[in-house]
Amino acid sequence: MSVQPSPDHAAGAAVKAADRAHVFHSWSAQGLIDPLAVAGAEGSYFWDYDGNRYLDFSCQLVNTNIGHQHPKVVAAIQEQAAKLCTIAPGFAVDVRSEAARLVAERTPGDLDKIFFTNGGAEAVENAVKIARSHTKRQAVVVFDHGYHGRTNLTMALTAKNMPYKHGFGPFAPEVYRVPLAYPYRWLTGPENCAEEAAAQAIDMISKQIGAENVAAIIIEPILGEGGFIEPAKGFLPRIAEFAKSNGIVFVADEIQSGFCRTGQWFACEDEGIVPDLITTAKGIAGGLPLAAVTGRAEIMDAAHSGGLGGTYGGNPVACAAALGAIETMRELDLNARAKRIEEVMKGRLAAMREKYDIIGDLRGRGAMIAIELVKSGTKDPNPEGTAAVAKACHSAGLLVLTCGTYGNVLRFLPPLVIGEDLLNEGLDILESAFAEL
Repeated sequence: MSVQPSPDHAAGAAVKAADRAHVFHSWSAQGLIDPLAVAGAEGSYFWDYDGNRYLDFSCQLVNTNIGHQHPKVVAAIQEQAAKLCTIAPGFAVDVRSEAARLVAERTPGDLDKIFFTNGGAEAVENAVKIARSHTKRQAVVVFDHGYHGRTNLTMALTAKNMPYKHGFGPFAPEVYRVPLAYPYRWLTGPENCAEEAAAQAIDMISKQIGAENVAAIIIEPILGEGGFIEPAKGFLPRIAEFAKSNGIVFVADEIQSGFCRTGQWFACEDEGIVPDLITTAKGIAGGLPLAAVTGRAEIMDAAHSGGLGGTYGGNPVACAAALGAIETMRELDLNARAKRIEEVMKGRLAAMREKYDIIGDLRGRGAMIAIELVKSGTKDPNPEGTAAVAKACHSAGLLVLTCGTYGNVLRFLPPLVIGEDLLNEGLDILESAFAEL
């Protein structure tokens, strides 16, 4: 890290005071939070006005895949800002066209038409509209533990026991939920999970909804907020084949798992799946607000005139950042880096699991790894222990996030550019937190 933060307590106090007076923070009960005033960031670190540095094992919200302030992204933003900051989405712009080309070049199969939006929930909403326009059907099928956003429709798509939804209904209709192949918690064991879960899901769709009524099946190839659950091997191909044979649009929500996070450009590639639509955001533009729906032209073109749109979709500056970010991923072969991160992290975390029996499950791929915490000697979720470990890590200078419908999963999302020395430094902090607690 080239910048050594210097304390400036007065500036930090002023930032905090202005924040508390005027800013409403996302996803928080405002009276219960004490937001850290951040002075800057670089690479794998960010820091506050008191001179404290934090190793970022969250990539903020999974969106700084190539680290903070990557020089290539910063340069692309500066160059584009001097040329053209904004233009309405209806115009053709070189940087937007090139960003779309690069995305299409990396998506599996013949998914080569891209609709840019601002954030992940907006991308999912538009994927539903596209699927309904293409199929002339209404029903949308989602899965237990899934998370797809915080708009009204995407909250409807999100698992019913997610706390984000409380008090915000009624939600959008024609959304149906089916079982997910969750190996760690499948009642008859992980070896039966894929076959049984797929059979149950298909049976529910066929008998309770009617496959002929379903516009889209939407699933995260690795769940994000729901707990970094990897559906049992074989489950996703079964569901994708069922969708194909019944004319249902299969949507892979890769908002957290896309763009090299799992050791592939997209997590669905791990089992050779080519979705009809892919939704992406997060790491696509080095942290700037950009998201996309990518699909085959005959599906994407089904939406009627005026049906899809937004003032800021495909903003030139955000698209320029995407060019810098995607080029960095390619040049540094960050898929290979993600696989090496997985090797190091799983080795260390497996050793911790042997020592600390509150670690019940270890899962994930690439640089998208999680441990599920349980009460000693059981599989009962342990959200209190999870929160305590996360808090201890933060106090020691490591930012990790919790997740899961039970609130008992610690998720680790280090920058794909992180060195092994910093990776192990963060894991040392984590192990010390377990040892203390």
